[in-house]
Amino acid sequence: MTHRLLTALRVPPEALDEYRRRHEEMDAEVRASIAANGGRNLSIFAAPEWECVVMYVEVDDLDAWNRAASSDTTRRWWAYMAEVMPTHPDLSPIATDLNLIFHLDDAG
Repeated sequence: MTHRLLTALRVPPEALDEYRRRHEEMDAEVRASIAANGGRNLSIFAAPEWECVVMYVEVDDLDAWNRAASSDTTRRWWAYMAEVMPTHPDLSPIATDLNLIFHLDDAG
């Protein structure tokens, strides 16, 4: 079963250009980790008027996806991104999961 995950992450509007640049230059290790933990179709949308970005990703195995948060690769990425976005003391991003309330696969 595919899970569609949507997360809003706090990013100050003045940091959006740097946030975008860092994601465009994401290294192969981070990209591989996303894929290895079942992430696909990952997209990030900016909402500067709300001081956030919204990340969409599809995963089949929620447990594998959630375990990735404790990996060294994820922790290094969080430390790198902490320079441009607010974080918790463990450097995880300040984020809110958004719950899916409606989905339409085929509008026909």
